[in-house]
Amino acid sequence: MAEYNPPQLNELNTEQLKKAFDISHFDLNAILRGAQLTLVGAHRALQNPAVFTNKHYKQAVRAVAAGIAIRLTIAIPIIAIKLLLGFLSMIFDLDKATWDDTLVNGLDLIANHVLQIPLFLMTLMRYMTPALDDMFMDSLRWVDMTYVQKHKNEDPDSLRDMYYPNLSKYKQKDGSTHSSSTSDKIGIFLYRFALKAATSLAIFALSYVPYIGRLVLPAVSFYTFNKAVGLGPAALIFGTGIFLPKRYLVIFLQTYFASRSLMRALLEPYFARIHFSKEQKRDWFRSREGLLFGFGIGFYILLRVPLLGVLIYGIAEASTAYLITKITDPPPSPKAPRSETEGFMTNQLVWRNKHEFLNLPLEKLDSIHSNQLSSDNGPASQKGRKNL
Repeated sequence: MAEYNPPQLNELNTEQLKKAFDISHFDLNAILRGAQLTLVGAHRALQNPAVFTNKHYKQAVRAVAAGIAIRLTIAIPIIAIKLLLGFLSMIFDLDKATWDDTLVNGLDLIANHVLQIPLFLMTLMRYMTPALDDMFMDSLRWVDMTYVQKHKNEDPDSLRDMYYPNLSKYKQKDGSTHSSSTSDKIGIFLYRFALKAATSLAIFALSYVPYIGRLVLPAVSFYTFNKAVGLGPAALIFGTGIFLPKRYLVIFLQTYFASRSLMRALLEPYFARIHFSKEQKRDWFRSREGLLFGFGIGFYILLRVPLLGVLIYGIAEASTAYLITKITDPPPSPKAPRSETEGFMTNQLVWRNKHEFLNLPLEKLDSIHSNQLSSDNGPASQKGRKNL
């Protein structure tokens, strides 16, 4: 006798299957648009005259000096080990040995990819100086001014609200802990890095365990991408990872993690002012995940340019101000009623103009924030434009 499956069960299985293979938040079109915004945002940021003021020029010089210091911090231990191996080669015959080359290459892989030391040092700098936060806010004001200038012949009521006037009035707190203490911010950041570093080193070490080591990195990639992009793509990555050399799989995985960490760091000036809860912040990122990945991976590749990485980090921060105006609505005044502020934050959890924005040609990106597309937040306020 044939087994009877209730219609509700079939519908439930179908919905679960669709959810498992749903990649709408991480589709290729969104990733490509994010990569395009890397270049568009950088171009817009460099058009800002304030970038070339004496203040920012000094910061740029310091950034290049910091880049040199970062490279030396990574290179000196490796050079020291090479010198030690060279000294040992005069005592022992290492011509036929391969472990010395493996050791040096392994240290380079661990420093630059497993532990992401360069990115760690660059991100740590933002807690030492307000320069990056200032650059974000200066660029946000420039984006507002540029938008008004480009649409000066249009009906003011059809333009979007401004971002800078209200956002600049919000009290700054850490985007994750909501703490205003610098020591607390640095302490939490170091703790999180230590935890991530220990996890990465443990996974890297397990990949050398006989028999099961070959499956460790593919299994980690499957677990990671199953949560991010769904079951189908994660299974494909797992199958491909089994045949990839370990070095390339490590680089692939850590590039993904690093681009996400970079994106969260670049968005810190925004979340330091708009105080989402942990759950709200998770939903905010997931709704825009594909675009943010494309934007982050674009700048992560540029950050790896020797010596200039820290300088490019500043440009990335300035570009993020332009990105914010494309994927969020203008914030209300911090003095607005609590119901209005909470309503704004709830509306931001879903990227409501996603399809319109992804289908726009690059030259029309500034047309996405008219009142017709952001009417859920009420009529545009002229007050913000007057305060620019």
